[in-house]
Amino acid sequence: MAKPLMAKATAVWLVDNTTISFKQIADFVGMHELEVQGIADGDVAAGVKGFDPIANNQLTQDEIDAAEGSPLHKLKLKFNAAAVGEEKRRGPRYTPLSKRQDRPAAILWLVKFHPELTDGQISKLVGTTKPTIQSIRERTHWNISNIQPVDPVALGLTKQSELDAAVQKAAAKKAAEGDVMSDDERRKLVSTEQSLEMEAEPKIPTAIEGLETFSLSDNDDDDKEDSEPLVDADSFFNLPKSSKDDDEQP
Repeated sequence: MAKPLMAKATAVWLVDNTTISFKQIADFVGMHELEVQGIADGDVAAGVKGFDPIANNQLTQDEIDAAEGSPLHKLKLKFNAAAVGEEKRRGPRYTPLSKRQDRPAAILWLVKFHPELTDGQISKLVGTTKPTIQSIRERTHWNISNIQPVDPVALGLTKQSELDAAVQKAAAKKAAEGDVMSDDERRKLVSTEQSLEMEAEPKIPTAIEGLETFSLSDNDDDDKEDSEPLVDADSFFNLPKSSKDDDEQP
């Protein structure tokens, strides 16, 4: 259900000017019943000026009268035709001034680790413009030499669930196009939780790539040595006797 503008100030006005129950006021403004009771006791919203919902076209007097007459009646926000569709407005999200300087670092992280994301997706995630994204992609940004990639979730520019949803959408689009993906690309297209659970595939060092079929041991030489007959010292010096030696014997 839609909530009124300046909810706490509206609750202060309703507490001070009506006999509506704390539960009804809490349900209308989206606060806890104990918070509304704290407003009545002066412990909450001290110094907050009441915001008149009737004068500001959020409630009618008939609606307030009905709520005062029945504790079970739920206050309903006055229908405003001009506000229809405001919640569905598209475009980059608002980024606080304190975090706007972190957006280039977040954009560079997304461009580097998730190049499959479109400029529109990145724009919605971190609240930036497409020309800024393009300048970082092409490394023509005026401060590109000083920008270091930082996870936008760690910077507080987006939520992990929103980032995972955008990555999954990019993965589905990639699969629909039928492009062949490498293992690294496939790992980038899954959510963070799934990629952390994957086991890293062993890779062959480039220095010995192509030598997988060769053996580095000396087993072949050992087999050759085992096949040759062993010769001891005695047999080596056991020379054949000549006929002269036989004649000299007594």
